[in-house]
Amino acid sequence: MRNLLLVARREYLEQIRGRAFRVSTILVPVLFALIIFIAYLSGRGSGVGKHIVIAAPSPGLANAVRDEMVKDKSAKTTVDVVAPATAADRAELLQKVQAKAVDGMLWIESDGGVTKATYTSQSSGDIVISSRLSGALNHALTMERMTARGMSQSEVDALLKDVSIDTLQLDKQGKEVKSSGIGSYMKGYIMALMLSMTTMIYGMNVARSIIQEKTSRIFEVMLATAKPSDLLAGKLIGVGAVGLTQIAIWVVLGVAIGGSAIAGPLLSGQLAVHFSWTEGILFPVYFVLGYLLYASLFAGLAASCETEQELQMYTPLAALPIWLSFSLIWLVINDPNSIWSIGASLFPATAPIIMMLRMGSEMPPMWQFAVSIAIMALSIWVVLWISSRLYRVGILMYGKRATLPELMRWLRYS
Repeated sequence: MRNLLLVARREYLEQIRGRAFRVSTILVPVLFALIIFIAYLSGRGSGVGKHIVIAAPSPGLANAVRDEMVKDKSAKTTVDVVAPATAADRAELLQKVQAKAVDGMLWIESDGGVTKATYTSQSSGDIVISSRLSGALNHALTMERMTARGMSQSEVDALLKDVSIDTLQLDKQGKEVKSSGIGSYMKGYIMALMLSMTTMIYGMNVARSIIQEKTSRIFEVMLATAKPSDLLAGKLIGVGAVGLTQIAIWVVLGVAIGGSAIAGPLLSGQLAVHFSWTEGILFPVYFVLGYLLYASLFAGLAASCETEQELQMYTPLAALPIWLSFSLIWLVINDPNSIWSIGASLFPATAPIIMMLRMGSEMPPMWQFAVSIAIMALSIWVVLWISSRLYRVGILMYGKRATLPELMRWLRYS
């Protein structure tokens, strides 16, 4: 035990004092905050300040579409109307679009009582404008048809008045509480991202440490005073403690920033993000379990590799469960209690990330947490048992490529 703690202390202090730890602790949250902020600004700015032309056979329809488009003052859309439009007008407008005099043209035509519309622009990514034009056109057509059937304008406006929907969620006591879909998504995504990132980074740190010590042959000196099992356990504990320290620093900074006046306007309304005590307790539990699972896997993998380049070739395979977890993000957020979501949250390789996503959407039953943690603990024991035996032999093997039959012999030898 004494040697194990000495190795853990050495690994912890060596990494915590390193420049890479200080730089990553500061830069990683700053970069992610910058990325989220840029994505937020780009989302707000998409479709803003466009200059479009609406061409229709009926001036009334064209002006009705124009009125719907300019209702949103924040979009700052400039809308010109050409009505009634002819084939010559279409050719002229297409030239304007090509010359970038206007951003796009909505061409509306009626054939036998059937209305058809096309939107032409130079960019295929005018998704926001296309969506707004579609809504405005359908709204204007509905108003025109209802007015043609004898309804007054006030009656039409009353029937077509938009209704906003407030989202509520039932808590454990069966009470309705206000919820935010965007906030739930962001919370689950942030927790999953932090867990996957730190788990992979520090799991790889264990593997790189083994490769470096193996190539420098320092193990031959260390094995004179410590058992291989103590060296491996010390590495896992020491590097894992570094990860928990870094996460604790991020959490403290996040709480401090979240309570400041600057973050108040951002973390309100649809972007409101709230963390419960249950989430605060389960996050480090799943971090430790996920880290031990991946770090044990990386340790056994590193012991069978000769160089760091060879280790990096296997890294994408080890990261497959994490990619699989994030590929299920929309399924889990939209239906956290589906059979696929529950199955992925019980599968040990994907359980940490999927559980974070499920907690962000809807808190799973406690029995699922208990089963998930028990399966992960059993999986860690199996992987650690295999990795420790590969580690005992592999750290002293030089110049011989570890094939599958060779790895099986290592397991028998140890």
